[in-house]
Amino acid sequence: VQLVESGGALVQPGGSLRLSCVASGFTFRNYVMRWHRQAPGKERELVATINSSGSLTNYANSVKGRFTISRDNAKNTVHLLKSSLKPEDTAVYYCASTTSLGNHWGQGTQVTVSA
Repeated sequence: VQLVESGGALVQPGGSLRLSCVASGFTFRNYVMRWHRQAPGKERELVATINSSGSLTNYANSVKGRFTISRDNAKNTVHLLKSSLKPEDTAVYYCASTTSLGNHWGQGTQVTVSA
């Protein structure tokens, strides 16, 4: 199983960014996908989840209305579109999934929100 994130960058407050995660090694379309983040000195937190078909999503209160999770099952890819970014969104962002093979994490991608 492999999860590979991309799209992290330095962005100004109020800006937008789209993260992507490409999955391999399991039947992607069968599983819930998640995005987490970990800011310096803080615990890893769950940001967003999406069900296997993409019809149901859920968000942390801190990002609700600003972030959108989506998936393309044909491309084994999950995205996180982030808008109205704030300095407190600065973190390493991880995609993750729990499958029949276990709990899986990507290596993370750094997002820094700063002027």
